[in-house]
Amino acid sequence: MESKGKRLREWLNVLTQLEWWLSWTGILFGSIVLAAGFVYFINPYNIVPGGVYGASIVLHNIFPSIQVGTFGYMFDIPLLCLSAFLLGSKIGSRTLVAAMITPAIMNIMSSASYPTQEALEALDPSQLLGGCMDMTDHLMLTSIIGAILIGIGSGIVVKSKATTGGSDIIGMILQKYCGIKFSNAILLVDGIVVLFGLVVIGFGIGQTDGSVTTQSWHLSFYSLIAIIISSRTVAYVLNGANDDKLIFVITPKPMAELTHFILHDLDRTATRIKSSGLYTNEEKEMLFLVVSKKEVQAVKQKIKQVNPTAFVVITDAYDTFGEGWKPLPSSNDIQPE
Repeated sequence: MESKGKRLREWLNVLTQLEWWLSWTGILFGSIVLAAGFVYFINPYNIVPGGVYGASIVLHNIFPSIQVGTFGYMFDIPLLCLSAFLLGSKIGSRTLVAAMITPAIMNIMSSASYPTQEALEALDPSQLLGGCMDMTDHLMLTSIIGAILIGIGSGIVVKSKATTGGSDIIGMILQKYCGIKFSNAILLVDGIVVLFGLVVIGFGIGQTDGSVTTQSWHLSFYSLIAIIISSRTVAYVLNGANDDKLIFVITPKPMAELTHFILHDLDRTATRIKSSGLYTNEEKEMLFLVVSKKEVQAVKQKIKQVNPTAFVVITDAYDTFGEGWKPLPSSNDIQPE
């Protein structure tokens, strides 16, 4: 018995270590994906997808000798202090690593992707990776791809119990202390940054070369598109597709065939609720169950086979917690929706 207990403790220790490594690997991988989204699809086209790095893109237009990642450090350091103080030391330590390596990866990618210092300072897309990544004529496409990569990277980092800093920290603080959903908080902060970008980039403040392409106010629309897509992508990465369905089935008598189908064919369970009709006062049975979207059709067909006159209501389940689904979140967990 003691030997079994020892082996169980060893297995639990291995699982804990594996979870630790996966978490830190997720932080590194998410930071790389996030940095790639900015360096190759966002920064060269002056698209401002909000947040610290969006503000950094704007400031880079005023001070081109300072790279976007370096500006990220200037924003992140004071925000990291807030994170450690308001969000707890565990998240603060992981955030410290994520926020420190992301700008560094961004700067390294940028330096390696441009042939000269002048091209690096100008973030000239025609010289990005020898010109093979120039998407100047496809701004909508580059906005979408960049936003998806940013959302995936941010989502992976946050899912690893960290944050890349900047607006992520502000979003987590607003969620914890103001009750604002994480994705909505990010959207609010990003909107303010886009307005900043509109003034500086859209109206040409800080530009000295008179270039029409860099002073185009319509870039703000691409920025808004990027913000919406990235916020939805973050929500999807953190919360999944959210396509569960809630089904109510009301019949005048029990349906043994349907309950057998739910328990054995679907391998799910349901709640049986005794009820009565308000008009007739007749005793009825109501089954309450949650299924995935792909299982809805099978349930409807079974109900029609067992009792075609049953009263059925199917609606979206906003979120589902409990055995067989997701565990209830703690107070510090990110709620993207």
